[in-house]
Amino acid sequence: MSKYPLLSKYQAPDQDKRTQHITPETAKWGHVYFAVYELNAEESIILPASENETCLVLVAGKATIVTPQQRFEKIGERMNPFERKKPYAVYVAPDEAIEIVAETQLELAVCQATVHQANGKGSYPTRLIAPQDIGAEQRGNGSNRRYVHNILPDNQPAHSLLVVEVYTDEGCTSSYPSHKHDTDNEPQETYLEETYYHRLNPSQGFCVQRVYTDDRSLDETMAVYNKDVVVVPKGYHPVATIAGYDNYYLNVMAGPTRKWLFTWEKDHQWVNGEEYAEKHASR
Repeated sequence: MSKYPLLSKYQAPDQDKRTQHITPETAKWGHVYFAVYELNAEESIILPASENETCLVLVAGKATIVTPQQRFEKIGERMNPFERKKPYAVYVAPDEAIEIVAETQLELAVCQATVHQANGKGSYPTRLIAPQDIGAEQRGNGSNRRYVHNILPDNQPAHSLLVVEVYTDEGCTSSYPSHKHDTDNEPQETYLEETYYHRLNPSQGFCVQRVYTDDRSLDETMAVYNKDVVVVPKGYHPVATIAGYDNYYLNVMAGPTRKWLFTWEKDHQWVNGEEYAEKHASR
């Protein structure tokens, strides 16, 4: 059994409307905070001001979001992440309280990270991240293809946070070939903690995620169900879908340096190559 708590199972909303709550204390790391809230229409929550920076992602539903500096009225478009529309998100600067009012049923991801002033001079103001601000791309080929929405990539302003969502069709792998980002070794690799918030369609399905290191001192494989979270403190972390079920996951990453630099596992890196791409081009 790993000393790391790698799988956080979905729980019905608590008195604070929260279904997931990952902190540095629960994850045994130092940078990433992650929570999910489920609200009915007209319900509201207030997130107190903290020293962390925040990215709110509307996974599903519409909301009004208010901070001391900004008000974003009735934002949101998709009612289900599997509509595959780009989401609405809001970047919130540190030291600002946040009020969220649900305009419809709302599934809200709260992505937070400790702020490293070395990653940027001054502060980045609270701002709306609208669908047109979010880049989209396909990665991989054949049975290793996936579709990505870059919500808060490392070329957009923030101190520590990196946020992305990924769609993987049934029968495909994702976060693969296996890669890791657990060592400060620029320009080859950066240390980044990571969470995976999984959704399955249809919702009774599951996917499989493995987290493992080269020496196998950490090596766990998990059946991951709808709205579970996988915590990746180190090592490789591929995902595999099951026939009949599409997968969505929301990734949050943060570390001392805000760059996404990673190392492929050598045994499987060939899947990135032309031979694999050509073999599957006609499929």
